[in-house]
Order: sequence, then C-alpha cells, then structure tokens
Amino acid sequence: MKSPLLSLPGAVPAEGVDEGVAAHYGDLFREQRALADGTGFVDLSHRGVVTVTGEDRLSWLHLLLTQHVSELPVGQATEALILSAHGHIEHALYLVDDGTTTWAHIEPGTQDELLAYLESMKFFYRVEVADRTADTAVVHLPAGSITEVPDGVVVRETPYGRDLFLPRADLESYTEKAGPPAGILAHEALRVEQHRPRVGFETDHRTIPHELGWIGTAVHLQKGCYRGQETVARVQNLGKPPRRLVFLHLDGSEVHLPAHGTELRVADEAPDGRRIGFITTSVRHHELGPVALALVKRNVPVDAPLMAGTTAAAQETVVEP
Repeated sequence: MKSPLLSLPGAVPAEGVDEGVAAHYGDLFREQRALADGTGFVDLSHRGVVTVTGEDRLSWLHLLLTQHVSELPVGQATEALILSAHGHIEHALYLVDDGTTTWAHIEPGTQDELLAYLESMKFFYRVEVADRTADTAVVHLPAGSITEVPDGVVVRETPYGRDLFLPRADLESYTEKAGPPAGILAHEALRVEQHRPRVGFETDHRTIPHELGWIGTAVHLQKGCYRGQETVARVQNLGKPPRRLVFLHLDGSEVHLPAHGTELRVADEAPDGRRIGFITTSVRHHELGPVALALVKRNVPVDAPLMAGTTAAAQETVVEP
C-alpha cells in the first residue's frame, strides 16, 4: 500500500520489499540521529497487520507459535515465529494483546499466506482471524519518545520503541504532530546496529531460529508442541546450528555497500576461495559507518577477517559458534 506520507517534502520512495513508504526524507544520517535521540517517527504503514479475536485466541495461538502466549498479559509486547514442519522460519509476528484482540504486524505482503495458514488451523476453536492492513497503519516511535499516543490506539512497547496500530485514516493527521519523519533506511540502520534479524533479509528457505539468536526472544523452550518444535529441540539439546549471525564492520573506503546475498569468504584465502556465508543486510550508520549483518558457517573462526565480494569486513559475534 502506498503511504500518503510519500507526499512529504524530500520523501524518496523505498524499493523492493519496503516499497510504499519513504526510504528517507533527504538526510539519512540526520534521521538516524533523531531516532537515536528519541525524536520523530517511522512510517511502517506498508507492513501487514493481522488480528485474532475470540475467547480461545491466546490458547489457540499458543499451539501454533514458538512463543509462550497462552497467558500473555494485556499490553505486554512479544514476538513469535511460525516454522515449517522441518523447523525453518516462515513468519515472524510482532504481537500485543489488548484484552479482546491479539494484534500482530508482519512483513509486507505476507498477510495472505499467513491468514491462509491460520484459517486452516482453526478447527473447533472459538477464534476469528482478520487482515487489518487496509484500515490499520503501523507507526514506530523510537525509544525515549515523549510523543503522545491517541486514546484507544493499541501500542506495542519494546526496549527499541513503541509500535502504534493506528487507524489508517488518522495517519497523516497524527504524524503532523509526531515530530520529524525518518525513513525506513534509518530504521534499518538502527535495526542492524541492534543485531535484530528480519524475515526475508536474515532468513532464507532453510534458516532455523538458533542461527539468528531468536531462541529466548521469539522461541520459548519450555512450552508445548508446535510445528517445527522437533528441530528446535534437537538442535538445542543435541547439536549446533549450521550457521550463525554475525555483525560486520565494512571497509569505509568503498563507494557501494555489498548487496543482500553478496558472498563472503575468508580474507586470506584465494579470491575464488570457498563461500562461507553471505551478506543479509548492509547499511550506512551515522556513527559506525558502513556495517552489515551476515550469516556465516558456524566453524568460521570468530576473529577471521572476511571479504564481502571485494569489500573487507571485520566480524563481531552475535550468535556464539
């Protein structure tokens, strides 16, 4: 969905998955600094919004999700995954319950697939699922923001800020009072700094939660059965994941950032040496310079200098080998 905020001065449209909102409003680093200082907002109105209502909603979701939600307190934010039967990540849901409805925002354009799965799993449970993307826009207020939230708006509060489930009709009028806008590139830069994975960026068709550090934050290890649990338990108890998430400091002299999917190799090996991983997200950070998240093979030494294509990269460990 195309955001009306693309008409704001300086707005440059985002491309790819984030098409429909602004990549930036003319000054990427200023926008990052504003968010880091707790001012402004990010238009995330392109993200999918799904709700679940009915008296069985939490107990039912508890059976489907990787997170323990059967007794989720009203207003408490959490995140959860839906896995394939083989334990591979399919969806990430960013959840909050308001006492009558469970709200979730998800990756743009994935709501039809998610709703089809949820509908197929309703059986005799007293639940109703709905796609609320057309009438609800997600707006992010950074941590430390003192911007007021309108009465009746559902809020998902996390250490990284507040996600508002705002009536789409109120998007323009609310954001006029919410401070300077920041584009999705500023939001992504802070996400990378915080080592937070994103489905479709840090994941591929075979990613399991352990590789991205989602055990504990999105996967509860002491809850009942759910699809893919066997893989989660087996890796947790008997082995190690085949890959691990790393944070990379990139050579700042390069003009272009390595794109998603750029192959990684160990720097002291030949230019045509073995592929040991790939770039998942690369950004320009207002303080750190060019940085990235990447997936590498678990046995890559944690202190090994790497090459992302022709760009030198130094590792920081996110997920322990």
